[in-house]
Amino acid sequence: MPPRSAASKSAKPRAWQRMLSGRRLDLLDPSPFDVEIEDIAHGLARIARWNGQTTGHHTFSVAQHSVLVVDIATRLEPGLGARWQLAVLLHDAPEYVIGDMISPFKGVIGGDYKAVEARLMAAIHIRFGLPAEAPADVVALTKRADKISAYLEATQLAGFGLDEAAAIFGAPLGVFGGERGIPPVLVPEDADEAKQAFLRRFAMLETRG
Repeated sequence: MPPRSAASKSAKPRAWQRMLSGRRLDLLDPSPFDVEIEDIAHGLARIARWNGQTTGHHTFSVAQHSVLVVDIATRLEPGLGARWQLAVLLHDAPEYVIGDMISPFKGVIGGDYKAVEARLMAAIHIRFGLPAEAPADVVALTKRADKISAYLEATQLAGFGLDEAAAIFGAPLGVFGGERGIPPVLVPEDADEAKQAFLRRFAMLETRG
């Protein structure tokens, strides 16, 4: 095999991804100008939660999960403004580029993953008129709603027992009951349905915000 040239040795690996919109998103230095909601919705609707280890004819996608987390967040905080509901909807948006890694694997990878994720999230937020970092109370609300969503998904779709899921994610005590209603029954949607549901929610919140 011939030796590599000096140019090839010094060449940096490609760090951008081409989107269906035609945008090229640089993973190391993402620009808000290269972020499109259609690309986000398309990608998230085709990414499976739980590494695809769920019941049903379709995967339970990150797009469907994102809408569910907004629904839970507004149950927890009925007065949550549309702007911050949008931040909740986009809480997993970087995954349209980097995929949905299960939490145990994120822990193994560590800081590099988090750094890339944070830069992507900042670009996404700025693109849609949000601060680069959401306020601490919105972040805390999102995390709480996300854990409740994980509990519902784990017990309804991913084969977890109630006690096992409660030990890992916490039981959603008091969240569903009385005026807040019963827990939603989760039915995985096909990718196109999930994409359109995500886009509809985005459009509603963007208009109200």
